[in-house]
Amino acid sequence: MELKVDRLTKQYKNKIAVDRMSFKLEKGVTGLLGENGAGKTTLMRMICGILTPTSGEVSYDNLSVNTEEYRNILGYLPQEFGYYPEFSGKDFLMYFCALKGLDKKTAKARTAELLELVGLKEDAGKKISKYSGGMKRRIGIAQALINRPELLVLDEPTVGLDPKERVRFRKLIEELGKTTVVLLSTHIVSDVEDIADRVLIMKSGQIIWQGDGKNMDGKLEDFYLEKIDE
Repeated sequence: MELKVDRLTKQYKNKIAVDRMSFKLEKGVTGLLGENGAGKTTLMRMICGILTPTSGEVSYDNLSVNTEEYRNILGYLPQEFGYYPEFSGKDFLMYFCALKGLDKKTAKARTAELLELVGLKEDAGKKISKYSGGMKRRIGIAQALINRPELLVLDEPTVGLDPKERVRFRKLIEELGKTTVVLLSTHIVSDVEDIADRVLIMKSGQIIWQGDGKNMDGKLEDFYLEKIDE
């Protein structure tokens, strides 16, 4: 399991959003820290094959980002994911199972499994429009996991969540990281400092630091603020 980002660049006219970025990720949770506008979403959209880079390459175990095989191992939760408000949580997941080509029996089993995993079993029949912000993020995670991805990309997944939901979400991500390459983008240090096996700090389209945030004795936030102020 290895995600490889090689000299990745994205330029919009006179602005370089991502500037010749290179790194490799293996199984576990990697936290991508950076202020709004640092280029995190642009980077993630290129990793997911949604944006075409100006130059550079993205691959996973030598599979190019542009291939069907790559898409089959990818799970993605954007910061704002679309849903049909009249769908129940169960209907929403069944719909995405159909899009992934699962037969009805397999789709029912996978939907039940995912609703249990994200703690929405009791709310499966409720319309998503009635879900809290945390419940919507959890159904979003569930849809990203339908195909049992080896690579899971999460863009600002805890925005708008209350403290209790944030803790629940972090525990879920930490568990997923035991078997999956997880890249979690956020500007909130506490979202990653206890669960990330690795931390990348991004500023102005570049990685300005990378390392093990768990070995910083709870001082990751101070370190992060110092780095982005340099």
